[in-house]
Amino acid sequence: MNLYTKLAALDATNKPLRVGLIGAGKFGSMYLSRVRGTPGVHLVAVADLAPENAKANMIKVGWPHDALQAENAEAAIKHGSTWVSDDVVAMIATPGIDIIIDATGHPVAGVDHVQLCCEHQKHIVMVNVEADALAGPYLAKLAADAGIIYSLAYGDQPALITEMVDWARAAGFEVIAAGKGTKYLTHFHHSTPDTVWQHYGLTPEAAAKGGMNPQMFNSFLDGTKSALEMVAVANACNLSAPANGLKFPACGVDDLPNVLRPESDGGILDTRGEVEVVASLERDGRPVFRDLRWGVYITFAADSDYVKRCFSEYGLVTDDSGNYSAMYKPFHLIGLELGISVASVGVRGEATGQPSVWNADAVCVAKRDIKQGEILDGEGGYLVYGQLMPATQSIKQKALPMGLAQGIAMKQSVKAGQILSMHDVLLDDNNSGVRAREAMRTM
Repeated sequence: MNLYTKLAALDATNKPLRVGLIGAGKFGSMYLSRVRGTPGVHLVAVADLAPENAKANMIKVGWPHDALQAENAEAAIKHGSTWVSDDVVAMIATPGIDIIIDATGHPVAGVDHVQLCCEHQKHIVMVNVEADALAGPYLAKLAADAGIIYSLAYGDQPALITEMVDWARAAGFEVIAAGKGTKYLTHFHHSTPDTVWQHYGLTPEAAAKGGMNPQMFNSFLDGTKSALEMVAVANACNLSAPANGLKFPACGVDDLPNVLRPESDGGILDTRGEVEVVASLERDGRPVFRDLRWGVYITFAADSDYVKRCFSEYGLVTDDSGNYSAMYKPFHLIGLELGISVASVGVRGEATGQPSVWNADAVCVAKRDIKQGEILDGEGGYLVYGQLMPATQSIKQKALPMGLAQGIAMKQSVKAGQILSMHDVLLDDNNSGVRAREAMRTM
C-alpha cells in the first residue's frame, strides 16, 4: 500500500524506473495517457510497427510533440525525453531501461520479446495475454532462470483476479471460483468480423470512425478472449479449468455465491477451485440484473459455523447455506491501471501475477467447415474461436492452441464444431511459438 510513496522517493532522488513500451494501440495508449503524471517513472522508448501512428496516438492522449524527438534511447535517457521507433530489438538491448511492457497482443512476438528480455536482463510486464496463454509457464520459468521478473499486467482482468485470489488465500479462505464477466450468448461463438458490430449495437461506419478493430472486438465476443484470460488465471492461481469448457452462466453479482459453488452444493462448478466467466445476458437476450460485464470476482468459503456467523454479522451476501460468499470489482480500467504493475515490479521486485503451473489451455474450435489449404486467421477471425480446456486434456488430444492459429495452412479439412489438432495444420518447427510449446510440454 505504499507504491506511490516509493515512486515519489525515486522521483526525489532522480532515479526513475526506466520503461520501454512495445505497442501503442488501445491498451498502450491508455497507459501513455497516465505515465507522464506518475512520479518516479520515465518512459524512455516506445516501439511500434507504425512509429508515426504511435506518435499521433501519444499526442492525442496529451503528450507534447517536443517530448517525442529523441534520436535513440540513450538520448532519451540523457535528456528525459522519449524515443519512438519500430526497433524493438534496439529498445530492449538499451542499457539503462529497467522494464519492458509488451502490449502487442501477438503471441509469437510475445515469446520473442520475453526471450530478448531474458538475454538483456529486462523485467517484462506481459499485457500480451495471447502469449501468456500460449506458453506462459515456460516463459515465466525462462524469466526466473534469467533473474528477471515476468508479470501479468494490472488493469487487465487476469491480474485483478489474481490479486483478489491472493487476498482471500492470505486471509485464510479457500477460493472456490474466480473469473470475470462478459457479454455472452451461445451463438456469439460463430460471430465473425463481418457480424460483430450488430452484436454491439454499432454500425460498421460508427465503429470505423472510433478506430475500433473488428477482429479484436470479435475476439471479446466469440469467447476467445474469455478463454485466453481464464488460462492466465488458472495458471497463475493454480485453479482448475472446467472439464467441458466455460459454461458462461447468466449471473449477476448478488447471485455469485449461489451459482459459483460446486454442483454438489447446488451450483455449477465441477469442483472447488475453478475458473469461470459469467454472462451479462440471459440466454433469451434479456439483461442480467446487476450484471458484472466489465468486472471480476471470486467466491470463497467460510467452512466453519463461526465464520458463517461472521459473514452474516458483517452483511456479506452468501448462498442459501451461508457458507459461500463473493467479492467483486465492478470495473477494470485496462491500460489506465497498468502503472501498478510497473511500480510493483520496479520498487518491490514483485509481479502482479505470473503463471506457476500449467492447468489450462485455450484451443481452437472450427466456426464452420474448414477446407484443406485454407489459412487460419487467428483470434477473433472467421474460422476458429478459442475454448478453455484442462491442459492435461489438451496435451492428450494434441489440440491446436489459439496462439498458433495465425497464418498457418490447414493440412486436412475439419468440420464445424471440431477441436483442431496439431496434426490438422502445417506447423513451422522453427517458429518460436511452436518451439516454446514443445519446451513447455516437456518441462
